Amino acid sequence: MSVPARLLRAIGAVFNYSGAVCAKQKVIIVSQFEALGLSQSVLKAIAPLGYDVPTPIQRKAIPLVLDGKDVVGLAQTGTGKTAAFGLPLVHHLLANRGKPPAKTIRSLILAPTRELVNQIAENLKSFTQGTPLRVECVVGGSPINRQIRALMRGADILVATPGRLLDLVERRALFLDQATFLVLDEADQMLDLGFIHSLRKIAEMVGKPRQTMLFSATMPRQIADLSRAYLTDPVRVEAAPPGRVADKISQSVHFVEKSAKAALLKKCLGERDGDLSLVFSRTKHGAEKLMKQLVAAGFTAASIHGNKNQGQRERALKGFRTGRTRILVATDVAARGIDISGVSHVYNYDLPEVAENYVHRIGRTARAGAAGKAVAFCSPEEIGLLRAVEKVMSVKIEVASGEPPADERGQKPARGRGGRNSGGRNKPSQHRGKRPQSFGRKAEGAGAEGGEQRAASKKPFKKKFRGKKVGEGAGAITDVKPAASQKRGKPHSPSKAAPGGKPANTNFKKRRRSNAKRKAA
Repeated sequence: MSVPARLLRAIGAVFNYSGAVCAKQKVIIVSQFEALGLSQSVLKAIAPLGYDVPTPIQRKAIPLVLDGKDVVGLAQTGTGKTAAFGLPLVHHLLANRGKPPAKTIRSLILAPTRELVNQIAENLKSFTQGTPLRVECVVGGSPINRQIRALMRGADILVATPGRLLDLVERRALFLDQATFLVLDEADQMLDLGFIHSLRKIAEMVGKPRQTMLFSATMPRQIADLSRAYLTDPVRVEAAPPGRVADKISQSVHFVEKSAKAALLKKCLGERDGDLSLVFSRTKHGAEKLMKQLVAAGFTAASIHGNKNQGQRERALKGFRTGRTRILVATDVAARGIDISGVSHVYNYDLPEVAENYVHRIGRTARAGAAGKAVAFCSPEEIGLLRAVEKVMSVKIEVASGEPPADERGQKPARGRGGRNSGGRNKPSQHRGKRPQSFGRKAEGAGAEGGEQRAASKKPFKKKFRGKKVGEGAGAITDVKPAASQKRGKPHSPSKAAPGGKPANTNFKKRRRSNAKRKAA
């Protein structure tokens, strides 16, 4: 005899039970997400995905989005922002059934990188499983004709990067005036990548009235201005203050010379064979070079950066996600698009030049409540970058090995007017050897702006101008300009110069004498 469904539901509520209970082929969902106001269709779709307890940003944002409010969400990476805007978006689209016309969309989600766009699209497809909603994504690096054909039928949800989206709009393959929902995810990263003007242009194209949601890890001034311009009475929700990292991430730093970083990384990776490790490099060429060094040392490694095409990126991520590749070397561009729960270690092979990017990097580990480790390699030249990271996070990172150098040693010299190797502004250059004098260079020992006298010994001008003597009797070079109609030729000899340093014009004197003779005759 089967237990009544109502009794099972009551028992589940008492014991905080989450799951799906089938009774007489009617699905009853018992979940904390139900208390947020999501429909049964959405709850049914997310029940097999393990969405049992909402995260803080989900608990705060979902009810507001369901009420139709514009939302500004501040939360660090890995806190469940995709579900925070994706679940109520699916709820609204299912409640307002309608087929989008050709080349139009009902909702638009913008993200900064290809990897993040693909990740969001995969999550939304899982949220819409078993529903008639169509989810499409468009990114650069993929064949645009295939994307044009996919959009011919329209889409309920479109996830895109700003650049490829504008390309499709300019080709008249897509129209945004029918969209009633706009989501800007990782808005601060889009600002860093120079998409701020594209965002303004796209926001003007999207239909009105609309509901707009903006999610970001930080809130710089330009993003705040963007929210005031394109959101209507937005409600701000904050799950974690900017700079805060997951509690289960243990951080450490190795002080090491730049030339010894590769050997130290190989040693660390060898001690943890079998773990999934993510290594961050500052440049594309540096990431590729480091990956090849690791492969040559016997590690299974791949790289992902801006010089890789879309197919290479997807293969690298797939290999890393399935475990065939144990080490992934990446740049900051890919930092916010990698959502893999099994990453145990994040190595900052090069410290980021923007301190906030450190938080996004190490957020790739300790996903979904798991523990993780973040290891940084700091050379003497990077001590200033390390101090900036510690200031943003308001923590002192534990030293794992090496001696912390003095901060003064790590400061990069300012390339001001004092010269390439000067110690900064208003400081004299300190060259190891004597620089040979040459025309056009500053005299040795001259300061930048200190009022010191330049050396007086300069080579004379080799070039002599016609009609102007260079020497003791000559005035400033700019005093006399050669006539425009003057032909180039051999300059006058100084022996033929007239008193005062000016060359004698013998032809003019001959003409004057002949004229005088004709008048006398």
